Amino acid sequence: MIVKKKLAVILSVLLVLALAGCGSSFDRIRFGAAALGGGYHALGDTIANLVNTDDSKYELEVKTTAGSAANLRLLSDDYVQLAIAQADMINDAYYGEGSYKDKKYQGYSAVAALYTEACQVVVRADSGITSIDDLQGKKVSTGEKESGTEQNAKQILSVYGLGDGLVDTVNLDYSGAAQALQDGEIDGFFCTAGIQTTVIDELSKQCEIRVLDLDQKNIDKLLKAYDFYTAYEIPEGTYKGQDEAVKTVGVKAVLLAGDKLSAQTVEDITKLLFDNRQELQYSLPVDITLEEKTSTDGITIPFHEGAAKYYESCGMDVTTEKGDQSESK
Repeated sequence: MIVKKKLAVILSVLLVLALAGCGSSFDRIRFGAAALGGGYHALGDTIANLVNTDDSKYELEVKTTAGSAANLRLLSDDYVQLAIAQADMINDAYYGEGSYKDKKYQGYSAVAALYTEACQVVVRADSGITSIDDLQGKKVSTGEKESGTEQNAKQILSVYGLGDGLVDTVNLDYSGAAQALQDGEIDGFFCTAGIQTTVIDELSKQCEIRVLDLDQKNIDKLLKAYDFYTAYEIPEGTYKGQDEAVKTVGVKAVLLAGDKLSAQTVEDITKLLFDNRQELQYSLPVDITLEEKTSTDGITIPFHEGAAKYYESCGMDVTTEKGDQSESK
């Protein structure tokens, strides 16, 4: 009798566990975006909506972060499992180069390059500021701390010889910077994001703005000094009152997945994104370029095994071989 009772208890426990497992229809995945008003957050919300409404077992929860650098750290710590970051910062963080030479972050892999982000420098049209050189002595937001925008701003100011405190820099998110510019509290702000950037577009409807050109000499310097920049042109009419094309530089935004995510999970999400590329484009203000062949270009870190399986189904080979993680963090 005692044996039968013990067996009944064991079977009951197993049944409860089985039912609990059947009830757990979602695997919650945290998605590191960036501040509201930029392309990362809009894209994160769009991808989350796509995954959450799809008939799948995954649920994405978008987390607001400071941007690329924060996302890489959070991925490495497994606080988020999916995130977007700039290609230049991904390379440096993964291999311990540039600003990450003393501390590298790994534990993540590439899924796909999504689109090119433009480095934009915005001032009021009535400010008298017509070039990057004119920012000397002015108060300028270089983006949030730990953001890709902050790194781009420092590099751009440096090639113009405006380092070492020659510009009064502050760290504001995009929405805060736009409001501060409108209120006259700052003289300009940097914003690295896909165009048409919502926060700049909305600002241009509230007050007259100017997006500054980078001159060809300093564009060439940036292209020579940093492998991940490309020459980029913001088309005429992108923002209200912008009557001429603006020359600048751009860098790719890349979707990353934490290495702890299963290959099946990442393969499913990768396939879902490419299968719904038109829906993603219609939902976003930025011009994403989700094409299998171009979405693997310019990525220098290994791909996640799940993403690699998707590309393999498309007749493409990408590397999944991991770099040395012995010095990670």
